[in-house]
Amino acid sequence: MNELFEKEWLVTNGLGGYASSTVSNANTRHYHGLLVASLTPPTMRKILVGKVEETIVINGKSTLLSTNFYPGVIYPHGIDFMSEFKVKPLPHWRYGDQDWQIEKSISMVTGSNTTLVHYKNTGRESFVLEVHPLYVYSDYHAIFRESSPFDFYTEFSPARLKTYAAKNSPALFTSWTSGVFVEDRSWYKNIHLPKSQQRGLSCYSDYYHIGYLKEELNPNEELLLSFSLDDNDPQNSLENLWSLQVRAASRKPSKSNTVFYNDLLRAGDQFLVHRESTQSTSIIAGYHWFADWGRDSMIAMRGLTIATGRKGVSKSILTTFFKELDSGMIPDRFPDHTDVAPHYNAMDATFWLFIAVYEYFIKFGDIGFVKKHLKALEEVLERHIQGTRYNIHVTEEGFLYGGQEGVQLTWMDALVDEKVITPRSGCPVEVNALWYNALKIYLCFCKELQITVAQKYKDLIGKLESNFPKMFTTEEGTLYDVIIPGESYDNSFRPNQLFAISLPFPLLDRDQQKTVFDAVRKKLYTPFGLRTLDVENPNFKGQYTGGQWSRDHSYHQGTVWPFLLYEYYHCFFRIYGNSKKNRNRVLKELNLLKDHFYHCDGLHCISEIFDGLNPGKGKGCIQQAWSISALVKLYAEYKLYEDEEGKM
Repeated sequence: MNELFEKEWLVTNGLGGYASSTVSNANTRHYHGLLVASLTPPTMRKILVGKVEETIVINGKSTLLSTNFYPGVIYPHGIDFMSEFKVKPLPHWRYGDQDWQIEKSISMVTGSNTTLVHYKNTGRESFVLEVHPLYVYSDYHAIFRESSPFDFYTEFSPARLKTYAAKNSPALFTSWTSGVFVEDRSWYKNIHLPKSQQRGLSCYSDYYHIGYLKEELNPNEELLLSFSLDDNDPQNSLENLWSLQVRAASRKPSKSNTVFYNDLLRAGDQFLVHRESTQSTSIIAGYHWFADWGRDSMIAMRGLTIATGRKGVSKSILTTFFKELDSGMIPDRFPDHTDVAPHYNAMDATFWLFIAVYEYFIKFGDIGFVKKHLKALEEVLERHIQGTRYNIHVTEEGFLYGGQEGVQLTWMDALVDEKVITPRSGCPVEVNALWYNALKIYLCFCKELQITVAQKYKDLIGKLESNFPKMFTTEEGTLYDVIIPGESYDNSFRPNQLFAISLPFPLLDRDQQKTVFDAVRKKLYTPFGLRTLDVENPNFKGQYTGGQWSRDHSYHQGTVWPFLLYEYYHCFFRIYGNSKKNRNRVLKELNLLKDHFYHCDGLHCISEIFDGLNPGKGKGCIQQAWSISALVKLYAEYKLYEDEEGKM
């Protein structure tokens, strides 16, 4: 497939909404759309505009700039006229032929379900530009097909359309700065979406065409379109709005002049969203299909907002999840629909809250925030000591145990037909490293606030410090992945053991830290992240491909995860020292992932996962919060931007 069909672009609006497609502008996923609006931020996402298609008319001759997949054919073939695409400062295309040239750019307005499309005649000849919006109304997880309820009732005015896709749909406003809208209704049928087909999903979509905007553009003249759920008349202010968007996108996000670091920061901003239910900030786990997940948010904010010094945003994200504590647990994820309660099936997510609060305190020294939420943190510890959901409780050895048939409780959470692929029932290694850190962090906060700590917490810490190295250590000196004391010991070699040395309070002595790290480097490391299972394990699956069943069976059975690179390199620096030589070594090892960021899959994105064997092509989500966060945190914490070449 042409690389213009493989590479994707993404812009977001801070509400969970987005615009995204391929560089060719041929949609290849049912998640693609020019306006994917979040009706209840950051969820209830609906695709409202599938795309716009353009036609250049000169002396009665029409040139089609669009590109679509249909069954067995690509039509039109507008990519033949594309001469350039750039991501920065906004997605930007150039098209041209011998007698015409045009530029196109796309942006979304922060805090609004509004997409702007900008055109400029950059050639020497005048031409007539026809812009054909293709409308949709579907949940972003679903395929849109022609159906009788969708009549796209439209109220026309000189520079705006007000459209209702169906009887109970919200009004969509299409506005423009100049030109005449010509009504010409039809359905575009059977648009083929090959990426959806590859994922074993429905892969044929329909779009609705109300008509087209027609305007003659002389050299250097511009045309702006807006697609929005906001009920205002932006005709006279579209130019100002566009100028604000360009200036905001061009602003340098940090004092560093390092291109890659600043581009990572820009990419990280795409995940920060407003959550309406709590009136605070949250983090989208990944685009295109994830909402805000507790575990992902806590891990991702460590790089996206805390390490980068964004105190207010960090505080708001933490507040979001403190508000949702229930039975000593934060939500594993918020559902896409507001009438569904949050999910709480994660035994590790709440302890990542402790890590995030601790790093927030270390960065900003905000003891007032800690004091405000100390009782909530204590309640978390108490609920786990007493026992909470899914048989989560503390064992005699001080370990945290959890497990229930059909429930996935750790980050290795693939579930197929009610079957948990990697159940990990018992005492998972990283959960117990987090449990130990939560207890230590609570004691640290109590000391800062001069509060007497109950002896039982000190006793638990003592048990963990004594029993963890003794009972989790294998004959090779590495760590079991999951144990049930006195019953079973899972020696699957996974990266989870790294958390016992990467978290603020390690559980292993320096010699064993080195043993674990060196084994992880030998068996799991790739330049794109860490494998989730040793290649020699009989359950190892080297490719993440096929339908949902096949993909979920390989999700944590060898698949490579970039987010683990922060933990990995943090351990490397902790064990081998933060020398310039070691920093340069890390920068060199990151070059392939950097190349992926700029040139492959989602442009200016880092994918969720990669194949376990021969990783290179991104898999899963094209833009994953904790993938970006891992590099941001690594660069910020170790000031790698000072060592890297490539200044702005």
